[in-house]
Amino acid sequence: MKKIAIYGKGGIGKSTICCALSLAFAGMGKRVLQIGCDPKADSTLALRNGQKLPTVLSTMREKKNAFELSEVVLTGEGGVFLAEAGGPLPGLGCAGRGVITALEKLREKGVYDICQPDIVLYDVLGDVVCGGFSMPMRSGYADEVYIVTSGENMSIYAAANIATALQNFAQRGYASLGGFLLNRRNVEREEEKVAELCRDFHSRIVGDLPLSDEIRRADAKGRSVMATAPESAEAEAFRRIAQEITK
Repeated sequence: MKKIAIYGKGGIGKSTICCALSLAFAGMGKRVLQIGCDPKADSTLALRNGQKLPTVLSTMREKKNAFELSEVVLTGEGGVFLAEAGGPLPGLGCAGRGVITALEKLREKGVYDICQPDIVLYDVLGDVVCGGFSMPMRSGYADEVYIVTSGENMSIYAAANIATALQNFAQRGYASLGGFLLNRRNVEREEEKVAELCRDFHSRIVGDLPLSDEIRRADAKGRSVMATAPESAEAEAFRRIAQEITK
C-alpha cells in the first residue's frame, strides 16, 4: 500500500488533480482510496458526478459511533473508494482538529483493512499547516507528500510553508517530500520560479500540467478529464504523473 498526500493552497487545483490521479491509478489496475481532508468536502465530487458524500464528521454528529464504514466510504467512478472528512459546524470547533478526528475514526472503523487499497490519496488543504492539517503527514498515514503549486506568489509561498513543515517533521519519521506538481497559471517566469522552489528544498517537478480548457470543461460537468477526454494530452499528463509516483 502506497499512501500519498496532495497538498497546496486552496483553489490551486488539488481536488481536480487528486480525482484525475485516482482514475489514472485505477486505470493501472490499482485499488484506490481517496480521502478528502478539506472542510468543504469537495475533494471527491468529480468522481461522483458532482454529488457530495456524507462526511465522517457529519455522520459522527448524527450517529455518534453507531454507523458502518459503508455509510461514509462509497465507491465512485473507476471503482475508486471515496471518503470525506468534512468539518465542524460553522463557528463551532476547529477544522484541523476535525481532520484528526475523521482520520482516526476511519482507521478505527478499519478502512485500510476493508478497502485493501494499493494506493491511498489524501487531498489536504495547505494554506495553514497546523497540527490538524499536518495529520496526513504523520507516521502511519502518508508515506510521501506532493505539493501542487503554480508560479503565483501566494501559491509559491504556501508550497514553501508546506515543504518547510515536512523538513521540521523529518526527525519524527513522518512523510517525505516526493516533489512538486506544477499546475500552470501562465504567469511570468512560472517554470523558473517553481524550479527555484525545488532547488530550495532539494526536490523536483514531478509533473507539469497545462492551463487547460479541456480540464475546465470537465470540471464544469462535475467530472474528471480522465473520464470526459481519456485520449487527451491532459489525461496522458496525469497518467505520466501516476507512473512517476509509483516508480
